[in-house]
Amino acid sequence: MPLQKHKGKDFLRVDEFNGEELMELLHLSAHVKQLQKLGQPFQPLQGKTLGMIFDKASTRTRVSFEVGMHQLGGLGMFMSGKELQLGRGEPISDTAKVLSRYVDAIMIRTFSHSYVEELALHASIPIINGLTDLYHPCQALADLLTIWEHKGKLKGIKLAYVGDGNNVANSLVLGAALLGLDVRVATPVGYEMDTTIVAKATGYAKQSGGKMMVTTDPIEAVMGADAVYTDVWTSMGFEEENEVRLKAFADYQVNEKLVAAADRDYLFLHCLPAHRGEEVTTGVIDGSRSVIFDQAENRLHAQKAILAALV
Repeated sequence: MPLQKHKGKDFLRVDEFNGEELMELLHLSAHVKQLQKLGQPFQPLQGKTLGMIFDKASTRTRVSFEVGMHQLGGLGMFMSGKELQLGRGEPISDTAKVLSRYVDAIMIRTFSHSYVEELALHASIPIINGLTDLYHPCQALADLLTIWEHKGKLKGIKLAYVGDGNNVANSLVLGAALLGLDVRVATPVGYEMDTTIVAKATGYAKQSGGKMMVTTDPIEAVMGADAVYTDVWTSMGFEEENEVRLKAFADYQVNEKLVAAADRDYLFLHCLPAHRGEEVTTGVIDGSRSVIFDQAENRLHAQKAILAALV
């Protein structure tokens, strides 16, 4: 994949790229992963700096981006949103213009997606969405890389997502639809995916030869699935709803009974952190079909590909 092709581009949503471009990113992800396994350096970002703004707590995002930049030959600089002048009311537009003169790209993990869009509007450098309340595109790329590695293909793979129609679901479904997967989403009433995103994914699926289905029935979604995915029922920022959500999602736990409806060689995926005994049983998440730690590792390789392509 020619690295110059996407230089300077933002990565705010997974569908900033079309299906062909997403596959190029996945191929690059697999390539940089292989180079690392062989101990061969890949350092196209020597002398480059990534500014990393965090308004939300993080394990995988912070460590994978910081380590990724180091392995690519550059520097990842952690910045707490509360400790920047943003925390004292400086306009995001001013921060974007100033940081554009200091660093070569910005990764931001925050709450409002419109905040990230405004940052991108005023910045003259690539902006990478490390997570917002609406999207989690870097996670989706790692998820798709994991499925591709274990199944040897993506087109036609039956992917079931069970649980909250949240940011993880939004990005996963958009990416899967672009790449021709058979996507099934099961959510409780009141916790459905954004209807606009479902409409976009349905359109992408028609173009790619994939399928898109939304339901309230977890068994219907998981039936014959090659991959079963779930996330926590209460995401960051929604803690005050925890008790209500525990009741609403009680029938959406990924447990041994539910995965019995999946293909015998199904994969279990979870973006982590997980609440064992809530959205998934210990037997499933720690079982032989779970690939959650391959999936977590692939955040590093997928993000290195994104950085190499954009910066």
